[in-house]
This record gives sequence, structure tokens and C-alpha cells, in this order.
Amino acid sequence: MSLPLLVIMVPVLLAMMGFAIDLGRLYLVRGELNQAANAMALAGAQQLLGTSASLGNATTAAQQSLDNTIGDANQYYFGSLLIGQSSGILNSTVNPPAFYDTMADANAAASGASTQADGTTARYVQISLTGDTPLIFWALMPGGESRKTTIAGQALAGISSPLCTACGIEPFAIAALDSTDLVNFGFGDPSALNVYTFAYSCTGTPAPVALTGSTGVPAVIPYVLLNRYDASNANYDQSQQIYRDAAGGLIASTDPNPSGSAVPIGCVGIGDTVDTIWASASPSACALSAGASVVDALCGLRSRFDSTDPSGACTTDVTDWANLVAAFPPDPDVVTAVTDPYTSYTGNGRRIITVAIVQALPPNLVVTMTILGFRQFFVEVNADGSYINPSDPNGRFAAMYIGNPAPVPQGWVDDRFGLAGGNLPTSGPGKVVLHQ
Repeated sequence: MSLPLLVIMVPVLLAMMGFAIDLGRLYLVRGELNQAANAMALAGAQQLLGTSASLGNATTAAQQSLDNTIGDANQYYFGSLLIGQSSGILNSTVNPPAFYDTMADANAAASGASTQADGTTARYVQISLTGDTPLIFWALMPGGESRKTTIAGQALAGISSPLCTACGIEPFAIAALDSTDLVNFGFGDPSALNVYTFAYSCTGTPAPVALTGSTGVPAVIPYVLLNRYDASNANYDQSQQIYRDAAGGLIASTDPNPSGSAVPIGCVGIGDTVDTIWASASPSACALSAGASVVDALCGLRSRFDSTDPSGACTTDVTDWANLVAAFPPDPDVVTAVTDPYTSYTGNGRRIITVAIVQALPPNLVVTMTILGFRQFFVEVNADGSYINPSDPNGRFAAMYIGNPAPVPQGWVDDRFGLAGGNLPTSGPGKVVLHQ
């Protein structure tokens, strides 16, 4: 009886050993593939900017996130196999990303019930990977003759619902042209391609004139710099902080907000009523220069186009300018011009700025602003082909209103700081989030 029992028990023992050893290894591989898919999906979603080139840029960014990963994150099976390559026996595949404009389409994709979106409407990117994994004990079982099995990994990332608090955005604030228009605040439908001249807020005459190519009504929009000076930051002085904020968005910090708000210093919250103007950038008479702090901000904006300083204003006003400018490389697309639609833009998002929309601009440092929302503008090349002039006495630059197609670096969709009274925004920019 012992021999028949042994014959019966061997497959059972192999199956049990397979559950103990092989199954654990398969779950490990699945986790490694999902980790890689997550990174690729997040990188790809960052490039969903609402342009015709978005899908190509997102595909490239996703692949680069895999190729440039340090360590074992771009490998699987205990870091021994490269994802997307063949070892000769074991193969892994990275499928082309799939893009969708709604979560419903992304969820329906598995059944083939949805179609993919184009670059101007895509809001979600789905990544799927497969990798062959060796079997040990289950290879001795029926069906395991190939001594391997294929494991799949998948991730879906996309742009969240509108943010109530936006972090890492640019430090500019403009007044709503129509505060009752909660979609575009009076700046017109983005398809209208309205180009505005931003000019630093000032009083008296002569009023700033519009730059050539401005088509919005009114053509000139006054702006101010939000006070986000971090006096505790020993690494950067005031000129460097303004430059960095305008070149790459508000610097993250856990220090108190100088406005007195509960919102972190690197963020701006809808419903906040205590925001003030940067202390060194108080509006002056229009006949005078906008001031050194505005020059610092325009130097930061100019870095989005090139790394030169033709007028010498940046090297004069911004300390350590040479090292700062190296940290913020120009946008790869500085060709798309003021007469081109935003959808023809092919860059990486450096020319997109997210600004705070306020009820009204204050005339001085004492009066506060109320934040109504956030909207995005596409900073333009001047009509003559030149870039932003940091020495412009009115701090002018041209920008096209584009609504809110691009994700912002970070933020919260909920009213965690209690500023919006629970009234969450129904439109506005979101951030990239991982859905699965």
C-alpha cells in the first residue's frame, strides 16, 4: 500500500510546495511589474497637457521613467530580468500606453467597449506589462511543461478632479474679469485663443500698453506677486526665491505662511481671504519702474525660453543667477508663437503657468486678496520673435488663456483647511493621481 500512497502523495506534495514557493514568487513578480507600471503611468500622465503632441510626449515620458530608473525598479524577478527585454528564455513586454478622456472609458477598456482619446482630450493613461517567470515545483505538474508562466502588471493614472488647494504653482495673481463666471472667470472660452498682456499692477498714467498680438478684451491684465517669501529659508535670499518661484513654481516648505493663512507656504487655497502682495513688490506709479522684485520674477519666467540674459538685468538683480538658471532648463518648444493655437504646442509644460484668480487686486500691502480659483495661461513668444524682457518697466509679458488642461505639481481636492466652506470647485486644474 505504501507505493500507491506515495504515487498519490507526490503530486499533492508538489502542489503544496508550489503554493508555498512558486505562488509567493509570482506575487513578488506581480508587485515588481505593478511598481514599474505605476511609475510609467504617473510619468505619462504628467504630459497630458491638452495638446496634439501630448500622447507622443506621454509615451516618451513613460518609457524614459522605465529606462532611467536607478536600481531594480526597472527589473523584475529579484532584479535579475530587465522589463521589456528578453533573456533568451524568459520574455517581458511593455505594451503601448492607452489613453482615455474619462474614467468610464478607461474602466470599459478591458471589455473593448471604449475608444482611445486624442492628445487634446486625454486625461488618463493606462500602462500594461507582462513578464515570464520561472516555475520550480509547479513545473513538475501537468501544464507546467514550459517551466514558466506569464504574469501581468497594470496601472492607470490620470488628472484628478479640480484642486481646492494648489501647490507648486506660479506666484502670480490676477483679478477675475467676471467673478460670476466660475468656468473661465471672464477670460473667454479657451478655444477663442485670447492672448493677454500681463502688466504689473500700478496706479496713474500712462497706463501700460498692450504688447503686439494681444487679442483679449481688455488687452492688458494687471497682476501682482503673492507673498510667499520664506524668511526662514537660509538657502535662498529674496531675489533667488522670487526667481525660483517664477521659474519653477512655489518652493515647498513647512514654514508658516507669511500671509497668516493655515495653507502651507508653497500652496494657495481657494476661499483664502488673507493673501497679500509680496512685501518688496508693492504696486507703484505706472510712470515708474515695476521694481527689482518684478524683474526677478520675469527673469524666472524668461528661463522657460532660454538661459541667456541679454540686458544684464538678471545678473544684476538676481544673486547667483548663473547657478539658478542652470537648474531650470528651457522648454523644448520655444517656436510656437502668439498666432498659433495652444494645441500645436509640443513642449513639456514649462510654458504653462497656473495663476491664482482673485476677487480684486489690492492697491497696497495692507489690503488682502480673496482667492476664487486657479486658471492656466500659455506664456508666449513676443510677436517679433523675442522672449520676455525682464527690464520691461511695466513688467509685461504675453500669455494665452488656456483654461485648465494641464496638471499642477501637487495639492488637495478636499477643503482640508476649511477655507472654501465646503464648496469645492467644479472646474479648474487637477493633479496627477494613481487610480490602480
